[in-house]
Amino acid sequence: MTDALLIDRDDRGVVTLTLNRPDVRNAFNGALMQAIGESVDELAADPEVRVLVLTGAGPVFSAGADLNWMASMRDYTFEENVADSRRFEAMLRAVDDFPAPVVARVNGHALGGAAGLLGCVDLAVAVRGSLFGFTEVRLGIAPAMISAYVQPRIGTSQARRYFLTGERFDADRALTLGLVSEVCEADDLDTTCGRIVSELLAAGPGAQRETKQLIRQIDRLGRDESRELRLELIARLRVSAEGQEGMGAFFDKRPAAWIPTT
Repeated sequence: MTDALLIDRDDRGVVTLTLNRPDVRNAFNGALMQAIGESVDELAADPEVRVLVLTGAGPVFSAGADLNWMASMRDYTFEENVADSRRFEAMLRAVDDFPAPVVARVNGHALGGAAGLLGCVDLAVAVRGSLFGFTEVRLGIAPAMISAYVQPRIGTSQARRYFLTGERFDADRALTLGLVSEVCEADDLDTTCGRIVSELLAAGPGAQRETKQLIRQIDRLGRDESRELRLELIARLRVSAEGQEGMGAFFDKRPAAWIPTT
């Protein structure tokens, strides 16, 4: 594992991954992308992980691609570029497919691939004053890898604007677009993220994992094709141990067993 990615886990099952290259504004290079992808894949296999938080060290979430790394790619062959893109896709896919809730703690600017990474999380909290942008076209390339994750989030009409102009926009605009879920002042970032994490920890972890899969299936199948799947899911969860505990706690007016006591 590289020092460019810090991993912290608390006793509630909340794991924080911190992009730790503040000297280059937490920019992505091959090693960092691989570390994120491999770490997220490993954590995905751990049922004790309740929430995954992504953030950046210092005042920036991530500036996108590392300039030195990008410069080296000018000499890559087509095959080498494909291999590199597969590494980036693996990182995005790992975050997007993560079974438990994923929260982005956007502590500053998120540009290029970093803005694309936000299309893979479930919730994102951004500090007011941070900037976002899908800046690839300004470099003569395209947002090819992130498009499949961002376009469903912001919609085709907004993708037509922001993918084609490469312009930067602020956190309030990112909120309007749906790229982030909440905007706060920098001094309130920890409190706001803490509140959201607490809300997530109040829900049944098994139900959350099933719900994440349900969301994907609804996107793919629609109402009619998903009917039997939905009927079977709710019936199965009602008789599950977690479902019985949750309904029992509600009627007994007590906290459910999965809610942390600290």
